[in-house]
Amino acid sequence: MSKPLTLLNEEEQAFREMVADFAKKEIEPLKLVMDESQEMHPELIKKLFELDIMGIEIPEAYGGIGSTFFNSILVIEELSRVDSSVGVLVDVHNTLVITSLNRWGSETQKAKYFPQLSNGKIGAFALSESDSGSDAFALKCRAVPTEEGFLLNGSKLWITSAQQAGLFIVFATINPEAGYKGITAFLVDRDTPGFTIGKKENKLGIRASSTCEISFADVRLSHDSVLGEVGKGYKIAIESLNEGRIGISAQLVGLAAGALEHALAYTKERKQFGQPIFNFQAVQMRLAEMASRIEAARLLTYNAARLKEAGQPFVKEAAMAKYFASQVAEWVASEALELFGGYGFTKDYPAEKYFRDSKVGKIYEGTTFMQLQTIAKLL
Repeated sequence: MSKPLTLLNEEEQAFREMVADFAKKEIEPLKLVMDESQEMHPELIKKLFELDIMGIEIPEAYGGIGSTFFNSILVIEELSRVDSSVGVLVDVHNTLVITSLNRWGSETQKAKYFPQLSNGKIGAFALSESDSGSDAFALKCRAVPTEEGFLLNGSKLWITSAQQAGLFIVFATINPEAGYKGITAFLVDRDTPGFTIGKKENKLGIRASSTCEISFADVRLSHDSVLGEVGKGYKIAIESLNEGRIGISAQLVGLAAGALEHALAYTKERKQFGQPIFNFQAVQMRLAEMASRIEAARLLTYNAARLKEAGQPFVKEAAMAKYFASQVAEWVASEALELFGGYGFTKDYPAEKYFRDSKVGKIYEGTTFMQLQTIAKLL
């Protein structure tokens, strides 16, 4: 199946092909083992850093490659074409953590963390709590000001890559009475005393991507740990998630493209009534619709990414991309599974994993309902 050339220049296409080749060679042989064990292979993580795709937008002076947000989107799409678990690890690291540091980090923070984030340390974004999901700022995690800085207490749930991460952007309130204006973002190292990684969730899909609870018990933070300004954490969270949703859209487009790729190959191999099932018009019609919806989702995703890079308003377009791509990914993965017939329902074939991995797309980084609400408000 040919690679899409839509809206890409030669450099971007070469970058895409490099990542696609890596995914096929390095991730494909491991993805089912990682899914069964619910563990990301350490050597694979090391290779992601060696490929220089864990510091795409980090300036070269700090060890990154100084590339573009759009190239981050291409990387996430191609990795997710093979395994969304790897795609989301790279996605959160680049489009949430690194993007946040690029925009709001001080020069001291960048000098400290960028060399680490481009050379082995994974970043995580810790916003959600047990009573704070779509109502993102109903936070109970508390950071009490002290003479030396802050004393952090509380817990977070559903933190992607928590098991592997070394740096966490943690959102806590310093003044509950101030509502969202009391929210502050902190940079918290994994080895900070009082910080613990808790239960890892046993998930339906993207099982190699760790999703854990994290807890803070009298964690002492210095004033230098504040990302941006005190009381401006809500702005960092909202704007970072707006951009991060484009990354999730790319993940879902890649997932759908991978499911279609496997389904197309299978229909050309599987014979019934003396011929490949691809020859039947009903199968062709289904594959054509799958391909068309994927391309539409891809165009929405690329458009949002280009607008973001151009400094143009993109929030509505990002919400549209995330909403539509999540719908397409689940539908395409389901259709692909059915084209495999009974084999699609077994773990001997890839279709069931794509189907399981697709479901979270309607949930994380803003549910379907939240995306539709955002779109409606901006019409």
